[in-house]
Amino acid sequence: MPTNKIPFRQTNYFTDLICDYIDQKKELKVLYNRFPTLENFEDQLKEKAKNFDDINRIVLANVLKEQYTELDISALTKKNIEALKKPNTYTITTGHQLNLFTGPLYFLYKIISTINLTASLKKKYPDYNFVPIYWMASEDHDFDEINYFNLNGKKLQWNKEASGAVGRLDTIGLNQVFKVIQNELGPGDNAKNLEQWFKDAYLQHNNLADATRFLANQLLGFLGLVILDADHPKLKECFSPFIKTELLEQTSFAKVNETNDILESMGYNIQVNPREINLFYLKDSLRERIELKNERYHIVDTDISFSKEEFLKELASHPERFSPNVILRPLYQEVILPNLCYIGGGGELAYWFQLKSTFSAHEVTFPILLLRNSVLIRNQKQQKKLEKLNITDADLFLKRDTFINKKVRQISNIDIDFSPQKEHLKTQFKDLFDLAEKTDKSFLGAVKAQEVKQLNGLEHLEKRLLKAQKRKLADEIQRSTDLQEQLFPNQSLQERTLNFSQLYLEFGDELINALVKEIKPLDLEFLLLTI
Repeated sequence: MPTNKIPFRQTNYFTDLICDYIDQKKELKVLYNRFPTLENFEDQLKEKAKNFDDINRIVLANVLKEQYTELDISALTKKNIEALKKPNTYTITTGHQLNLFTGPLYFLYKIISTINLTASLKKKYPDYNFVPIYWMASEDHDFDEINYFNLNGKKLQWNKEASGAVGRLDTIGLNQVFKVIQNELGPGDNAKNLEQWFKDAYLQHNNLADATRFLANQLLGFLGLVILDADHPKLKECFSPFIKTELLEQTSFAKVNETNDILESMGYNIQVNPREINLFYLKDSLRERIELKNERYHIVDTDISFSKEEFLKELASHPERFSPNVILRPLYQEVILPNLCYIGGGGELAYWFQLKSTFSAHEVTFPILLLRNSVLIRNQKQQKKLEKLNITDADLFLKRDTFINKKVRQISNIDIDFSPQKEHLKTQFKDLFDLAEKTDKSFLGAVKAQEVKQLNGLEHLEKRLLKAQKRKLADEIQRSTDLQEQLFPNQSLQERTLNFSQLYLEFGDELINALVKEIKPLDLEFLLLTI
C-alpha cells in the first residue's frame, strides 16, 4: 500500500495562518497553549487534571449511556464510556456537522485521526486512558450546508423546510433520497452495504442526530469511537455558570475582539466575529440569537423577551434552552469533557486561535490544537498512469493552467521557456541604462519603454508557441488533465468534494482499514495513499 507525503504549504490549499502554525512561527505562540507533540501531552494532562470537575465525568458517562440505549455498541466503545468515570481518563475530540450520509470524505479523516491519536497516547502514557470523541454539531442550524452529498458527480439533496437545531429535525423525506441512492449505487456487495446503512440510519430513526449517531457508530464504532450529542439538559446544566457569565458580563465579546486585533496586526484574516452575547435561545424548532436591548433580553426575529431576573430563572429551570454559538461552543466542549486536544480542519483551527484569552478569563484549560489529517486516495490503475505520464505528486496540486503549461514544457521536443532570453535582454538593457545615465538622462524613459516593449514581445511569442504546442500535444495533455480531474474533482481537493460512498463502492472495507493503518495524526503532512 504505497504512500507519500507532501508539506501542507506546498499544496497551496492551506492558509498562511495554518502553515505558520505548523511551522511553529513564534509570533503565533500567544494564540495557543501547547503545540501537538507526544511529549507536550504530559503537561497538558497535568494542567487539565487540576481544573476539570470530576463530577462532570459521571454526568457525561450517564448521558452517553442514555444516548447509546438503542444502539448495538462495540465492547471497546462500551469500555471507553465506562472509563470516562475514572480520573485517569481523558478525551481527544473532533467535531463535525450532521451532513447527510457523512457529507465530504474528510469526515472519516477527522475521526480516524482522533482514534489513532488516542492509540499513540496510550503507548506513550500507559497509566492513562484516552477516549476518542466525535462531537456531533447537533445544535447547528445551517441546514443548507448539510442537506446533500456528492456521488458519481451528482448532488444528492434532501429537500425540506427546516428551522431550529438540525439534530432535532425529523427524517421525513429521506425515503426519496434513498430511492435515488439505490439507482446510483448499482450492483455488488459494497453497494448493498451502503444501501443498508443509509436505510437503517435515516429510515429507521426519527431525527437527524439519532440517524447520524447510528451511521458513525456503524462505520467506526468497532474502533472504540464515542459519539456525543451535547444537546442535553444534564450537560447544559454543567455549563450553566458559564452561560450566566455570558449573559451578564459578555466576557467573550471583549476577549475575542482583543485577540482579533492581534491576528489582524499579524496580517491574518479573521475567521469569525463575536457578538455581545454569543448564545442562541433554543426551543422546539426555534434557534435564534439573544440580544440585550434596553435592559431586556430579546430573542431575535420573535416577540419573546425576558427581564434579567426572568432570564436567569429560565436558565436555572431550562439550561437546555441556551445554545452556544461558534464562539462559545469550544468552551462548552472543554467544560463538559476531560479533553486534551481538539482535531479540526484549517477553518476550525482558525477560529480556535481566536479563543485562548476567553478560556483564560474563565480559567478553563485551552486544549492542544491539531490540524486533521488530509488524504488523497488513488487506486493502483491511477498510480500506474501517473507514473507513465511522469506526473509527480507536487504536479497534482497545481492549478489547472499551471499544470497544463508545465506538462507541455515537459513533453515538448522544443524549449518553450524564454526565461534565458528574457534575462539576456534585461542584461543588455542594463548596459543601455548605464549609458543613458552617463550621457543624457532624458533617454532613460525611452530606454525603459523599449525594454518593456521587447519583454512583452518575448512574452507574447512564448504564449503563442505554448498554445501551438498544446494543440500538437493535445492527446497526452488530455490524458493528464483527465487524471488530475479524477483526483481533484472540480479542481478541488478530493476530500472536500467526494462522499465516502464513492470510494467504498470501489474499495469496500479496505477503505477504512487502509486509513486506520496509514493515518499518522502528528505527522502534519498531506498524505497520498494508493489502495
